[in-house]
Amino acid sequence: MKKGLLVCFSVLLFSSLHSTAQETDSSTGLIVAEGWETVRATCTECHSAQLITSNSGSRAVWKSRILWMQDTQGLQQLTQDTEDTILSYLADHYGQKEASRRAALPAALMPANPYPTQD
Repeated sequence: MKKGLLVCFSVLLFSSLHSTAQETDSSTGLIVAEGWETVRATCTECHSAQLITSNSGSRAVWKSRILWMQDTQGLQQLTQDTEDTILSYLADHYGQKEASRRAALPAALMPANPYPTQD
């Protein structure tokens, strides 16, 4: 009975993991979904796809990054269609994370100040 339940649980777990797994492009690591080829062609012209896959943000955050690249990095003006495709793809697949850092350690767990001030 226990073995049967374990097998059923394993099959269900594998099925749910398999169905939610997203295909990624083997050369860039980008999630293969609508708009990924536009992102690959446009964004990796200047930087690696790893810069994209290691970041996250809402549509507004990604838009601000595009504006920053246009203002400071020489990114040319994008057509409205291209920008919309890129922003939709990035927000959908590399959207804002709830938290990207762990909580701070409590003060009691922090090491003593190695550079105490002298009065």
